Amino acid sequence: MTPSATRYLTAGRLAVEIHADRAALGQAAALAAAAYLHDVIAARGEARVIFACAPSQDEFLSALIKVAQSGHTLVDWSKVTAFHMDDYVGLAGTHPQSFRTYLRQHLLSQVNMKQFHPLPAEEPDSTAVCAHYSALLSEKPIDLICLGIGENGHIAFNDPPVAEFADPQLIKIVELDEACRIQQVNDGCFPHFDAVPKHAFTLTVSVFRRASRLSIHVPGPRKAAAVQATVEGPITTACPAAILRLHPSATLYIDQAAAQRLSP
Repeated sequence: MTPSATRYLTAGRLAVEIHADRAALGQAAALAAAAYLHDVIAARGEARVIFACAPSQDEFLSALIKVAQSGHTLVDWSKVTAFHMDDYVGLAGTHPQSFRTYLRQHLLSQVNMKQFHPLPAEEPDSTAVCAHYSALLSEKPIDLICLGIGENGHIAFNDPPVAEFADPQLIKIVELDEACRIQQVNDGCFPHFDAVPKHAFTLTVSVFRRASRLSIHVPGPRKAAAVQATVEGPITTACPAAILRLHPSATLYIDQAAAQRLSP
């Protein structure tokens, strides 16, 4: 594949786009997401979006801000309600590694949302936190989820040991597996393994399966095995992201590095 070429394929219902690099991946995903949000707002007057918070999303969010503020893809952010999909138990929203901090830095500080619903992971009553966030998620359909895939194939913090494809809950607390915690160090989010929290709130797989549209952004060579399992492996919780192949409206955006283990 030449540096400027894009390769397209399908895996079940999942559309897959292989781009030259992280920047091209982010730009393509942002163009599609902005156009989709523009159309949803035009049709219904509002949109509800869930965002992932991780370094893998940097290029996408940067491009989305620029794309959604220009030209025919103009998005009226004042009509967008935002959620995020996970956060570490006990971390305050001001903590540098809180996902609320990430989303403020990479999106919320640069656009004026109608509303952002933070997940208060530091609150002592975790049952009440889950109940309240579930109620907010259930008020109206989720139009778009912008997500990544973990090195262990997780979506949000639905790691293989805890993922349930038909989870009756919308949000729960999970214990992070070793591979997930190692990834947080690999991503530069924590200085060493013991610094990574052991538990997190996460939206469940059921939330992703019910959303109207999924935009999945997965760059880099460390994600190649997970991408291969997602696209070509069996649909089991050994790779939770494999369930994305059953979603009726989902696109996986990857770069050449993440695609290196896919069949020709």
